[in-house]
Amino acid sequence: MLRLPHGPIDGRAGQGSTSWNAMPSREVETLCKRLVKERITEQVHIDSALRELGPTASVDSLLKKMELRGTLTSYQTGKIAKGEWDGLVLGHFRLMYRNAAGSFARVYRAVDLRTGKMVGLKLLRQRWASDPQAVKDFIREAEMCQNLKHDNIVPIYEIGRSGDAQYFTMEFVEGGNLKDFLNIRKKLSPKEASKCVLDIAQGLQYALGKGVTHRDMKLTNVLMSFSGVAKLVDFGLGGGPAEDGTDLSESLARAIEYATLERNTGAPRNDPRSDMYFLGVIYYELLTGMPPYERTKDRSERGTFARYQNVRPVQQADPSLPASVCRICDRLMQLNPMLRYQTPGDAIPDLEAAIRQEEAGPVAASASTPTTQAASSEPAQSIPPGAARPAQPVILFIEDRSKHQDKLRDYFTKHKFRVLVVGDLQRGLNRMKLGPAPDALVIMAESVGDDSRRAFRDLQKSSPQQPTFLVLSTKQTDWAERLKESEKARVLTQPMTLRDLRKTVEKVTGCRSDDAKAGEDDAE
Repeated sequence: MLRLPHGPIDGRAGQGSTSWNAMPSREVETLCKRLVKERITEQVHIDSALRELGPTASVDSLLKKMELRGTLTSYQTGKIAKGEWDGLVLGHFRLMYRNAAGSFARVYRAVDLRTGKMVGLKLLRQRWASDPQAVKDFIREAEMCQNLKHDNIVPIYEIGRSGDAQYFTMEFVEGGNLKDFLNIRKKLSPKEASKCVLDIAQGLQYALGKGVTHRDMKLTNVLMSFSGVAKLVDFGLGGGPAEDGTDLSESLARAIEYATLERNTGAPRNDPRSDMYFLGVIYYELLTGMPPYERTKDRSERGTFARYQNVRPVQQADPSLPASVCRICDRLMQLNPMLRYQTPGDAIPDLEAAIRQEEAGPVAASASTPTTQAASSEPAQSIPPGAARPAQPVILFIEDRSKHQDKLRDYFTKHKFRVLVVGDLQRGLNRMKLGPAPDALVIMAESVGDDSRRAFRDLQKSSPQQPTFLVLSTKQTDWAERLKESEKARVLTQPMTLRDLRKTVEKVTGCRSDDAKAGEDDAE
């Protein structure tokens, strides 16, 4: 058995050896060797964790320690603990987190081992990997999208295969998809919704100029960057029939809505005006906070044309909306394809005019929409740096565990905070730089690991007036002795309730949320 003082775990002399004299268990030694062999992490990170754990290190404690230190992610440790090593590294790409999953493919955040660059990696699901047609369609999607170079389209980088796994990489967009964005925001202002739809229309128009339609327009296929730019992703059904004449939308049944609409309105398959209709569906939901028809996973219901015939006009759904915006949405969603905008480019001038009208100010807006509600009744909107902050306090959490994210979001939303949750420390710090700064930043140290201490100290120096809270787990309480607090920077330790956290945030920031339910017993 290998003794750590005499060399690194992978057996290469002179590199990364540790300074403590202890013999790890055979299980720990085997784990360490495989972590390096599989390129999951580097030897130096293993050595550092082992030094901190000492001679009592076990497989479980080593994985937990490396996760706390941020050298392994919760996704990686979860797979390793189950013995599921295959697929953690594909080609030159190490998978860090799973971002999204569909019936056809999964999307991961990954790092390029050659450059250290973060990328998105789309992986064909295993059940399709043995289907030659599915593999062909997947590769065709990637090759087709590699030719699309536009600010409002997520670029495709590399197409690869590792064993039976088929994948391609693309830009990793710091932000999230439009559905997640809307879950937080509830609905957008007419100006914001119009800007988002304008971005999408510009991307669609560029793609159409290259002979490509999207064929799967929906909220989850639009990514919203932290800088507020909408980017199209997943043109998997676009571009018309394959070279062998197979219609992809029917071969994989991935756009039942498109087929239903076209079959019942006399439109040809792969009609670009179908993208316009479903762009209108997106616009409708951004404006009202509700879909124009009920969502369902039932294939027979999705294939029912009555869903589209019974849509309530957007201005009935929200009478406060400007008439110019409603006219655009109504035209996009005309059942008769001849009455819609015929191309995305046709809609662009009207969208730009609607945005200018909104920018003209409340006088112009009230003239066109006399029933507009008071600003205080509208949901909180994103605001540019330097603008006035909404009355609803904004709290940004850095926490990557989905169950914890849900608890934080549900509790603080209930108490009338606008809640933003980011799963990665660097993404959260980038979000802070883009502005505006939140009323409170809460870093969940158990999730982030050792880097949370550095970030806490750095923020005290660079942004001393930013209310920042570092929440330590019971295993991290010793950190508190080595961290200095200030009037705006606090270190909190578990155990504590969510109510305790909320009250501390309110005290430091001076923000007051709705305490109507404050008397209830709040869960942790």
